Amino acid sequence: MNYDGDIIRPPSEANSIILQVTVGCSHNHCTFCGAYKDKKFRIRSDEEVIDNISFAARHYGEQKRVFLADGDVLILSQKRLLALFKLIKQHLPHVNRIALYGNAKAIRGKSVAELKELKGLGLHRIYMGLESGDNAVLAAVKKGETDKSMIAAARIAKKAGVFLSVTVLLGLGGARDSLRHARETSRVLSLMEPKQIAALCLMPLANTELGAQYQNGNFELPSATGMLLELQELLLNIRCDPVQFMANHASNYLPLSGRLPRDREAMLEKIKMALLGKRSLVPERFRAL
Repeated sequence: MNYDGDIIRPPSEANSIILQVTVGCSHNHCTFCGAYKDKKFRIRSDEEVIDNISFAARHYGEQKRVFLADGDVLILSQKRLLALFKLIKQHLPHVNRIALYGNAKAIRGKSVAELKELKGLGLHRIYMGLESGDNAVLAAVKKGETDKSMIAAARIAKKAGVFLSVTVLLGLGGARDSLRHARETSRVLSLMEPKQIAALCLMPLANTELGAQYQNGNFELPSATGMLLELQELLLNIRCDPVQFMANHASNYLPLSGRLPRDREAMLEKIKMALLGKRSLVPERFRAL
């Protein structure tokens, strides 16, 4: 498989065929994200994509899942996406699920009918980064979105019947606005009603604007206890039903996974035990992005 640079994929796509359709991210201004800082956004040529589909057909022909990379494949025109999905269906007939990253702008750029059309050709899941529901935080990290624009995108995906997985970042509001960030994020998640929520912990990266702010002392990261309190606040206030909640990424201090509202109390009890020092946290040396 021919890739341009490093490939980023969600943990749940570990067993998928990874087809790189775009390089980088069409927005790429978020102050916390270092994934694509060394890449200029471009759409890969038809020849590159077809070569990789042919390679996958020769070597992974029995695979049933495909993930389309890089950060923003959904930004492609509907015409080009339809052609791509039809190529996958033609050359990889065993594939029954296609997933991709889609930012809120890209989702809003599609109509419900267009997303339904893609779903009919195999689109199963969109991974979207909310990061925070707090408009002050979103502006500070240059997300280019607001709470209302994120909610609007989620509702389009929901109406189309596409599985929406939303990522949030604990710690993104800094120590000062930690709990406000958590409360606002839970409010927006409740209105978005995704099928899955993934909570990661912010780890400032040296190649990012936020990383530089952190090193200069202009951004104070919540402590491990602060991250747990954010996680607790998030779980206490999310009111979408049902939703799979995961905080088991390698960045998290306390791995949690469950279904809301069914497992809310069990997860809150684990956080309580951790805050009381009766449950071990992941050591710093084992945390990673």
